[in-house]
Order: sequence, then structure tokens, then C-alpha cells
Amino acid sequence: MEALIRAAAIGLAITAVLPFALILSQRPADMLPAAPEKGLDFSAVSAGPDMPEPETVPMRDGYPLQVRSFDNGVGPLVVMVHGSGWNGLQYATLARQIAGHVLVPDLRGHGAAPGRRGDVEYIGQLEDDLADLIAARVQPRQKVVLLGHSSGGGLVVRFAGGQHGGRLDRAVLLAPFLKYDAPTTRKNSGGWAQPLTRRIIGLSMLNALGITWFNHLTVIQFAMPKQVLDGPLGHLATTEYSYRLNTSYAPRSDYLADIRALPEFFVMAGEKDEAFVAEGYEPLMAPVTHRGSYRIIPGVGHLGIVDAPETAMAVKEFLNGI
Repeated sequence: MEALIRAAAIGLAITAVLPFALILSQRPADMLPAAPEKGLDFSAVSAGPDMPEPETVPMRDGYPLQVRSFDNGVGPLVVMVHGSGWNGLQYATLARQIAGHVLVPDLRGHGAAPGRRGDVEYIGQLEDDLADLIAARVQPRQKVVLLGHSSGGGLVVRFAGGQHGGRLDRAVLLAPFLKYDAPTTRKNSGGWAQPLTRRIIGLSMLNALGITWFNHLTVIQFAMPKQVLDGPLGHLATTEYSYRLNTSYAPRSDYLADIRALPEFFVMAGEKDEAFVAEGYEPLMAPVTHRGSYRIIPGVGHLGIVDAPETAMAVKEFLNGI
């Protein structure tokens, strides 16, 4: 009996100490900017924005979410969700081409007025912000569409599988991030993302025990190109995320369940995507839901999919008549 008690005590001690050992064993690095020939091609965003000035929409906690608005005639409410590290400026071209009332937010933790850059208050806050934005701007009987690129696409998938998913009528996913270990994800997203894996494991263990005190810690860094960081928009870049923001920005651990919850959706990716495997989406997603349609654009990379002429045409066709 004494041996059993001793063994149990040792097991509890290991359970208590191991998460902290993992967290303390890894710290954020002083990352050098990505070389032009490596990582993602940000040349399209470094040319400068062509967007209206943002307005503010208050969230449930009073945070003034920065939102750019486009009234493009009769149609659905379309909210365009940007990818990791950047902000709504990436939709400067696409936002003008989609019919309806198009909203382009800078997600909390990003852009010119981030609150705390790279951080949120709690896991799931990005979903709550999108729900608050929809509630503030949707008209009676108006359909709601979420369009997301990369991690923004992952957030759309997460939204569909969460408590607010019933607000969503259709979804457009442009090269979406589904999970770090999904067969669609290249190693470290093609060199763009540098996760602090031991920290993530340790914090996940603590969260499983209900301990969230350390969720503000940085767990991932991004290799933002030097020409962006040194350019006129460099101050808008977000180069690292906390555990709670990073978790909020992706589908849940059972990402197939979130995918299964999607309404009718459309997936597009570029054949030359550096971060994800374009041909992997349909074989992964189609077996769990019949609501999706899929398209690969030849010769297009990860960021280029947003402004590819084929993308605007295909999205307009997908949303026609909604």
C-alpha cells in the first residue's frame, strides 16, 4: 500500500512539474526577417493599401474593432477574414468585387489598433468578435457569408463548429489552415510559421487541467519578409501570437468535426501554394461533408490566391443568387 501511495505521489509530481518544464524549456527567438527567396511572397501587400479609412464597431467588451466597409449593391453580408500576421488590407482588391455589404475587419490583436498586438483576452474571443460584428451590421433576412484566407479560413471553420455557427449561411475558404498536423499543411507552413512546440504542449496540458494563467505566453512566430517590415506598412505586421490567440485562430483539435459543421462552402487554393497542399483539401474534407466544392488555380501561390482574377469570378459565381 505504501508503495502504491509513493508511486501515485511521484505520478502527481510529474504531472504538475512536466508542463512547466516544457514551457520553460523554450523561449521566443530573435527571428531574422525572411529572405526574399524563402517563406511567403508578400510582394502584393508591400505596394501599399488602397482601402477606405476604417470605422470602429464596439465589441461586447468595448474593444473598438477596426472595420472597412464596402456597399457593393444588393446581396449578402460578407465578412472577409484576413490571414495570420497581416490585416484586412489584403482584401483591397477582392472586397470591391463581391456583391453585397462587404466588411473587412482587422482582427483583434492585429492592424493599426490591435489592443494588445498578437494577443486576445481568452480562447474563442475572435469568434465572439465576428458574431458581434455580424449582429451589429446584418439586416433582417440578409444572408451571412464568411470568407477567410489561410488562418482566416481556419477561423471560419472554427466559427462554423462553435456556438455561433448557426449565424452562417455560406463560407468561402481560400487556402485555409485546418490544423498543424492536417495532411494539407506543409512543414511549418512552408517556413512561414515557427511554432514553439514544447511550449504549446505544456500550455495544452495546463489548459486540460483548467489552468489558463499562462495563456498570454508567445507560442508561434512568423517569418515576415524584410521588405514588408522595412516598408511603409511594416508597423502593421504582427510577428508573434500568444497561446490563446493562436488557439482561437484555428479549428479545434477535432478539426474534422468543425469541417462537418460548415454550411455550403467553397474551397480554392493555388497550385503553387507554399504553405499548404492544394490537392489535399478535397480528399480530406469531402468524406466528412457533402456541402463543399473545390477548385485549384494553376500557377498561383499562397498569398496570390486572394487577388487572382479566377478567385473573384469563382466567388461571385458561388454567391450568385444567395
